[in-house]
Amino acid sequence: MAARHFLTLNDMTTAELEDLLDHASKLRKEWRSGQTRDTLKNRVLAMIFEKSSTRTRVSFEAGMTQLGGSAMFLSPKDTQLGRGEPIEDSAIVISSMVDAVMIRTFAHETVERFATASSKPVINALTDEFHPCQLLADMQTYRELRGSIRGATVAWIGDGNNMCHSYINAAERFDFHLNVACPEGYEPDQQLIEQHADRVTVVRAPEEAARGAQLLVTDVWASMGQEDEQKAREKAFRSYQINPALMAQADKDALFMHCLPAHRGEEISADMMDHESSAVWHEAENRLHAQKALLEFLILNRLD
Repeated sequence: MAARHFLTLNDMTTAELEDLLDHASKLRKEWRSGQTRDTLKNRVLAMIFEKSSTRTRVSFEAGMTQLGGSAMFLSPKDTQLGRGEPIEDSAIVISSMVDAVMIRTFAHETVERFATASSKPVINALTDEFHPCQLLADMQTYRELRGSIRGATVAWIGDGNNMCHSYINAAERFDFHLNVACPEGYEPDQQLIEQHADRVTVVRAPEEAARGAQLLVTDVWASMGQEDEQKAREKAFRSYQINPALMAQADKDALFMHCLPAHRGEEISADMMDHESSAVWHEAENRLHAQKALLEFLILNRLD
């Protein structure tokens, strides 16, 4: 049987995603009640990082340990990947020795090439184009706090980046409408917008995007690799901040989410992390549980 990969949300059906999120919520409850689990005993996850990380590394490494398995951290400077070995050659060798591979890198093509040659499941833990693992955590969090997101309106405020792209895919998979508020020149990928034209509306004013929305989401103005654009982006995104005034435009029960790390005073006001609408800490913990469910699904080919 060919390995199942998770490079974008489109690699799973809606039914599979919803079953996975139900399972993730079950794992959260079990973990919080002190139950132990060894479904991945003697299984190994290889974690390849070309971008730095806090939540991704901790959640995957802790998740494998909590499921009875282990995880190994690989950086380009410690492997032949950083010395010019073809991605496909590395994929063949690494996947012959482990049970799954998680990759956090820049070019989405890197994970696609690795997956093509890998005999074991490959997980996209972030590329410049997509961040599907974060969307699992976000959708799990919304379900746990508000129920089904089907038919809801979600407002993305800020850069049309990898997180925004994954929210566009999520709008299709989970049946909600996405309003994207961004300055001119910072729109999401045009082809992706056209593919999901019935699910996505791009506007300029954050207030227009947020009006009546059930969920407001944002990300930093300058992502990793864009540090040299910081000043220009600060100027372009100055009015694209989620704050209590913007939340007041949304539905009275709307939630606020952020994938973190957050830059207080930039994309969010200093008080938003602790605002009554904030689900940020719940969302952050759910990276752990959503990814444990994903690991079981891909490695065991089932959800227990």
